[in-house]
Amino acid sequence: MKTLEFARKLLSIPSPSGYTKNVMKFLGEECEKRALKHHFSPKGNLVIELPGKSDYTIGLCAHVDTLGAMIKSINGNGTLKFTVIGGPLLPTYDGEYCYVLTRAGKTFTGTFLANSPSSHVYKNARTLERTEENMHIRLDEKVKNKEDVLKLGIAPGDFVSVEPKTVITESGFIKSRFLDDKISVAILFSVIDEILEKKLELRSNVKIIITTYEEVGHGAAAIPEVDELIAVDMGCVGDDLACTEYDVSICAKDSYSPYDFDITNNLVNKAKELKLNYALDIYPYYGSDVSAALSSGNNIRGALIGPGVSASHGMERTHLDGVNNTIRLIIGYLV
Repeated sequence: MKTLEFARKLLSIPSPSGYTKNVMKFLGEECEKRALKHHFSPKGNLVIELPGKSDYTIGLCAHVDTLGAMIKSINGNGTLKFTVIGGPLLPTYDGEYCYVLTRAGKTFTGTFLANSPSSHVYKNARTLERTEENMHIRLDEKVKNKEDVLKLGIAPGDFVSVEPKTVITESGFIKSRFLDDKISVAILFSVIDEILEKKLELRSNVKIIITTYEEVGHGAAAIPEVDELIAVDMGCVGDDLACTEYDVSICAKDSYSPYDFDITNNLVNKAKELKLNYALDIYPYYGSDVSAALSSGNNIRGALIGPGVSASHGMERTHLDGVNNTIRLIIGYLV
């Protein structure tokens, strides 16, 4: 479960969109260990270059930024109001442990709670809608008012990371927040490792792009020059979808646009050739880094694949089978 263990390391590093410097430092060090040609863009994206046999360049992108929150204001009783980063299923935040990351570099622990957090006290504890307006963060500090919180160095604009609660089971499941999309980053590093270890010859130049603002819509808005871009992101699992946690998902269309006909066909045919478990689906409430790249005017063709992930933007789960099917499809496509 080498890929899952790499994912566990990534998941342990807080990285809500806008606060990715520590996780990118980790990935930079992993590139140096492998002697990979790489650089960071001014925006903070990581670009890894692998040489191939032709001048054509295939781009593969995955994002390391996650959902999270930011401190909006401080209540008079010392609790914190927050605004979400990205689009989490907010009811799943209720009762979750979190970390307040101050701009001075301090970290404080706390808990997301509804404003009616006790069934023994509040009649509407079970029925109160879980929204930003109806929730707060309770700090694990002796604070009784706004001034006490300010003395700690906590202020509006501080980032909040949610505890991922990562577990890898003996049956091959990995369950955690933020598999979208750290599992795909781990997949791409496993692809790199196999290429290096087996000295595989790539049919084209490859640029692997790890983006930092996907969850807020502009991760791959600016990308290095590539001829095609394949987003490696979570596959959706649920009603009216064929994908499961054991499959590699190939997305034909999302809420932004259909994906490139020929690239998508080539991926489907390669999955068939390799006898992989795959699913071809349409995602009506989904956008990817390829969507951001296309909407920003990049002259590319694009596609989207990834392992099936259950309960996205909540308590997510995937399986080693889906991870391995994705790795096999990527390597088969590149070699």
